[in-house]
Amino acid sequence: MLILGRCEPRFPFPKWSCPSVCSCPGQICSVTLPFLKIAPASVSSEHCSGEMSVPCQPFMCFHHIHGTNVRIDPSGTQATRVESFANGICFSREPLEPGQIFLVEIEEKELGWCGHLRVGLMARDPRSLDIVPEYSLPDLVNMGDSWVFAITRNHNRVLADGEENSKSGVVSGFLSDPYLKVGKFKIPRDKLVARSRPGRFSHILDELYKSNILPPTSRRSRIGVLYEPQSDGTHNMHIIINGEDMGASARGISAEKPLYAVVDVFASTKSVRVIQLEYGFPSLQTLCRLIIQKHVVHRLAIDWLDLPQLLKNFCKYE
Repeated sequence: MLILGRCEPRFPFPKWSCPSVCSCPGQICSVTLPFLKIAPASVSSEHCSGEMSVPCQPFMCFHHIHGTNVRIDPSGTQATRVESFANGICFSREPLEPGQIFLVEIEEKELGWCGHLRVGLMARDPRSLDIVPEYSLPDLVNMGDSWVFAITRNHNRVLADGEENSKSGVVSGFLSDPYLKVGKFKIPRDKLVARSRPGRFSHILDELYKSNILPPTSRRSRIGVLYEPQSDGTHNMHIIINGEDMGASARGISAEKPLYAVVDVFASTKSVRVIQLEYGFPSLQTLCRLIIQKHVVHRLAIDWLDLPQLLKNFCKYE
C-alpha cells in the first residue's frame, strides 16, 4: 500500500530507470521498489500469452536536423514553427525500436491556416538529407522511404479486413483497459491520453479526451507513431491518437533500414512537445499521481491538498 504522507519532500521525485542490462529474455524492463515489495505481474503472464512489454524507453527528443522554420528548445523536446505554415518537418533523434512510440502533445495552435499536424516514419538517417523538404506531403514522401499521414478531424482510423467501425466498442474498450495493445506489444495508456489544463471544466474536458470526442487536432491532444514487426519480416506503421490505435496506416515497410519518426509541425499546429513514456513498472511519482487523482473530484481540488507545490504541479499538468 502506498502512503502519500511518506513521500519524500525532495522534488522532483527520483526517476526509477531501467538497468543498463535487462536480464529478462523478453526484454521486459521493470524495477521492483523494495519498500513496496511489488513485482510486475506482467513478466510471467506476458510470456505465457505471447504479449510483450516494450523495452526500456530512452529519453526521446527531436533531431538537430529539421525544417528551416522550426525552432527546437534547449531540451530538444519542444518544436515550434516560428514563420509561415510550412518548413516545419522534425525527426526523432534516434531510430525507433519495435513497439516504441514517439509521442508528441499539441501545445499551441495558430489560426488562419488550413491543415494540421502530420506524422509518420522515415527509413533514412536525417543527416543524409541534402535539404529538409518544405512539406512532408508530398515532398518528403515522394523522395521515397517515407510514410507520412495528415492528422485530420476524422480519426484517421484504418479498418482491418472484417473489422467493424463500432465507436461504442472502441470507447468501452478504451475506458476499461489500462493498456494499449498493438499486436504483441502492451503499452500503459496513462500518458498516451490527452489532458486539459487545470480549470473549472478540466475534469469534463478530460473525459472528452478519454472518449476521443474532441478532434484529434485540438490543443493538448497526444499523437504518436510506432511500428510493429510482421511475420513476413516487414513492418506495419501505426498512428496513436489519445491512447487509441488507428490501425496499420502503412503496411509492408522494409526492415532493412532503421526507422525515424517524422513530425511535421504544419499549418494550424504551431508547437508540439515530446512526451516521455514509462514502460514496465511505473515510477514512484506516477504512482503518487494516480492515487491523488483517484481521490479528487477534479484537478483544481489538488490545490487544496497539503502537498509540496512541485508535486501539485506534476499531478495537475503531466
